[in-house]
Amino acid sequence: MASPDDVLIEAGALRRAVSSIFGAAGCTTEEAERIAEHLVGANLAGHDSHGVVRVPRYVEWLGKGYLVAGQVAQVVTDGGAFVVMDGGFGFGQTVAQQAVKLGIERASANGSCIVALRNAGHIGRVGDYSERAIEAGLLSIHFVNVAGSVLVAPFGGVDRRFSTAPFSVGVPLEGRPVVLDFATSHVAEGKVLVASNGGKPLPPNALIGPDGQMSGDPHVLYGDYPPVGPRDAGKGLGAIRAFGDHKGSGLAMICELLAGAFTAGGTAGPVEERARIANGMLSIYLSPKHFGTDAEFQRVGRGYVEWVKSTRPADPSLPVLVPGEPEAGTRTARLRDGVPLPSAVWQSIQDAAQSVGLNTPLA
Repeated sequence: MASPDDVLIEAGALRRAVSSIFGAAGCTTEEAERIAEHLVGANLAGHDSHGVVRVPRYVEWLGKGYLVAGQVAQVVTDGGAFVVMDGGFGFGQTVAQQAVKLGIERASANGSCIVALRNAGHIGRVGDYSERAIEAGLLSIHFVNVAGSVLVAPFGGVDRRFSTAPFSVGVPLEGRPVVLDFATSHVAEGKVLVASNGGKPLPPNALIGPDGQMSGDPHVLYGDYPPVGPRDAGKGLGAIRAFGDHKGSGLAMICELLAGAFTAGGTAGPVEERARIANGMLSIYLSPKHFGTDAEFQRVGRGYVEWVKSTRPADPSLPVLVPGEPEAGTRTARLRDGVPLPSAVWQSIQDAAQSVGLNTPLA
């Protein structure tokens, strides 16, 4: 729900504004529109942490050479049923989509495919890639890490050891698709970024300080920062907590090992001197039609989801939801009413536009 201080922007206008920024920053029209579509899509799904709040940071990284426009993901190893790809530090919205497209094509033709992607720029909302596989009728599983990014403390610790290490699964049930998508940290780093810009406050136990005290104050992660401007997680003394105590901490380690070590793209640490971070993603695609189980999968799967949803809600005013339903509801509402952005986020996007030579006010 939008707060009284939010700016409401129609989704199409927001996409055009973001696309114009990346076009002015040196991206082709196609790539600029692809980045804008993905970022605004995250906002529409309610994942504001992976939405347009990222625009100033992407522009900064592009200007410093940390991100490379116009990259094509290169195939390093091709085993037919498995592929290793290198993103060359291109925009994640470009190289991750290329990797996903290849995985979908191979699995649709042969029944399964495993794609290991390394050295990708920030790939954004991982659930988007699960949704792409669902559209092709495929199951997909995605393990993601961020090489060189230490933000999260493991269960029982205070020092940073993990990236936010997202995990996503897409299940293509007809009329009732299921999309599980979450960071293994208590909150995504982008949610801390949104909160620091006047957006939704953090839970009071989302962060942990060096003294072991829990906190919801973004300064624990970023240190001192201005009301509008860049945030540097390297200046904070604390960390984000892993979600679910030892369970989330364990899944975060698996994401680091599979998406980081196995892809040969690198894990969150030990911290080395590296100018930029990079996403790694290990994706598994499965075709129920090829496995010969599709009819029963659909019948039993849909029946099970409906049975789960039939449970009596603890709060009669709050229905029991399955993964993917909150995003679908938020998407419908924001397409109708507009995308809410904290005023500080919108101002930071305006500032990013001016930094690449767009002096006409956006939207």
